[in-house]
Amino acid sequence: MQSLAAHAWSMAMVAVVGTAAGVVSGVVGTGSSMMLLPVLVYTYGPKQAVPIMAVAAIVGNVSKVLAWWRDIDWRAVLAYSMAGAPAAALGARTLWSLPATAVDIALGLFFVAMVPVRHYLLRKHWRLSLWQLALAGAAIGFLTGIVLSTGPLSVPAFAAYGLSGGAFLGAESASSVLIYVAKVLMFSGLGALPPEAWANGLIVGATLMLGTVLGKRFVLGLPARVFQRLLDVMLIVSGSVMLSAAWR
Repeated sequence: MQSLAAHAWSMAMVAVVGTAAGVVSGVVGTGSSMMLLPVLVYTYGPKQAVPIMAVAAIVGNVSKVLAWWRDIDWRAVLAYSMAGAPAAALGARTLWSLPATAVDIALGLFFVAMVPVRHYLLRKHWRLSLWQLALAGAAIGFLTGIVLSTGPLSVPAFAAYGLSGGAFLGAESASSVLIYVAKVLMFSGLGALPPEAWANGLIVGATLMLGTVLGKRFVLGLPARVFQRLLDVMLIVSGSVMLSAAWR
């Protein structure tokens, strides 16, 4: 009975955090994986959590694509994702060969390291052409395959291409769908997505979708400074949780 109660509590936490993550992601364009992954790791373990989150990310990003369909820059989406999708599949294969503790450490270090890297990129005010966006997609796609969430990198990449508001949110989400589909196909081929994992991913994705619907109304009203602070806090907290999990 105790184990059933603990599982019910974990699933309730996944639902609450998933909805909140959907709201945040719908507002700032990223953050759902950073918020959800520590909870999924606690519930399912690091190697199971990553494929589940990949399925959930597809569902969550589809909802953002539908919300901003009219504003999407499809040239940017194709340039980024056609290079990023195969790179993400390669990264996912690399991830699956690593031990679980190494996965925790890699995720934690990446999230924490993204705080200074992200601010460096912002200070540089880089501007990307279409072919440079494709190169960024290949590099970020590979990292996405390994560390799951590279929103702190993809966000400045699309912003540097010149997208903002709904056009940015839609293009980043559409690219993420294609990249996560490549990851999921690789995980399926590796036997990492049994039916139970698919079901859990779809349930988590549904909570993200709900949060996205709730968060859309706040997109235009969020001050840029609040967004930056919110993203930094999410990165540090999520990274710290992942690192602590490695030494449990």
